[in-house]
Amino acid sequence: MIPISLGEIAAVVGGAVEGDSAVMVTAPTVLDGRQAEPGGLFAAFAGEHADGHDYAGQAGRAGAVAVLGSRPTPLPTVVVKDAQAALQVLAAHVVARLRNGLTVAALTGSRGKTSTKDLLAAVLSAAAPTIATSGSLNNELGVPLTMLRADAATRFLVLEMGARRIGDIAALTGLVAPDIAVVTNVGQAHLSYFGSRTAIAKAKGELVQGLAPGGTAILNADDPRVAAMRALTDGPVLTFGHAEHADVRVTGLALDRLGQPSFTLRTAGASATVALPFVGAHQALNASAAAAAGLAAGVPLDGVATALAAASLSKWRLELRDLTDGATLLNDSYNADPDSARAALDALASIECGRRIAVLGDMLELGDDSQAEHRAVGQYAASRADVVVAVGESARPIADGAGDRAVALAGNDAAVDWLRSHLAAGDVVLVKASRAARLDEVAAALA
Repeated sequence: MIPISLGEIAAVVGGAVEGDSAVMVTAPTVLDGRQAEPGGLFAAFAGEHADGHDYAGQAGRAGAVAVLGSRPTPLPTVVVKDAQAALQVLAAHVVARLRNGLTVAALTGSRGKTSTKDLLAAVLSAAAPTIATSGSLNNELGVPLTMLRADAATRFLVLEMGARRIGDIAALTGLVAPDIAVVTNVGQAHLSYFGSRTAIAKAKGELVQGLAPGGTAILNADDPRVAAMRALTDGPVLTFGHAEHADVRVTGLALDRLGQPSFTLRTAGASATVALPFVGAHQALNASAAAAAGLAAGVPLDGVATALAAASLSKWRLELRDLTDGATLLNDSYNADPDSARAALDALASIECGRRIAVLGDMLELGDDSQAEHRAVGQYAASRADVVVAVGESARPIADGAGDRAVALAGNDAAVDWLRSHLAAGDVVLVKASRAARLDEVAAALA
């Protein structure tokens, strides 16, 4: 965060200061008072079940020096009518002040965007000071919070952008027009909100349309809906993928006994071998997207390869962990849709082990095709795992699809009990579901 006084904040967002307007904010803005840092700003929201203003004291004890909210608090406060809008305006103002010397890269897609963001952040961080989205904080609050972490030393700002409706990404690019826009794919995530993949493609295409003048679009050559977004920009385009015509192409893909991929990235004028330290063949595609964006940002291909080899992913993305009983946990419990579930099942199948056990829960927001999609994932799971554990009533179609290999359990507690009594040394157990299913609790109980 650049140093900024409450008086300047109030002038920028159209608010009024209650307290000392000379107070300087010098640390990041947070929504959780417990996460405040010395010199930071606490953004308070009045919600349906809790009022953030009531936690201003907590934020102050943690180090916050001021509040941005809709009513006065015990700390010096910039009072506004709409705290969310004010937070966004402040973020846009701060990044605008830093724009000379700052390259902004934004990413979206139905799946893989967080892992690709992590990989790109590793590539750019190896080259210069970089601020990137934490985890999947990619919405109307998460994006401005990330923007407000940038300071005068920042050279790259990496923003993951999500959407649940058409117009969401356009609103985010309205805060900051990216110099580099990466679209990973168009899949089924949030299909119940959008209604069709055509609508999802339109929403993701807003990132390309929101590019800064002369900005570069990074597009998936393997996904026709993404490749078609080339028509949405007059600026330069780099493509990535397995396709022969991709500008940054994955070749020679191989997996080790833990399912960790190695491959060669090829461009028109160079090539580099990459070995990723995490599980899943699909991560090679994510790496090629990050590589293309890194090249657009001026990082040479050999530097990209070196950074990728040392990268790490956000939590609960195919985390491999040894358990005390000699079994292994593959924790991919952060979220799920049919495409990511199949990728996780492929990752499970690639690991050399005894039995492969897939613990699968509900995949949300799939619309009218939900039961059919769950059943199809169950069928696929039966081809990749020895045992398919379907957790919860909503996941029962998974068990139906998996047939004789299925075990249907009522909930997370039952899944933990079953696994504790059935896991043996050498087994690998995959845990995968939408976030609301909370299968991370199952993974935590095992670990």
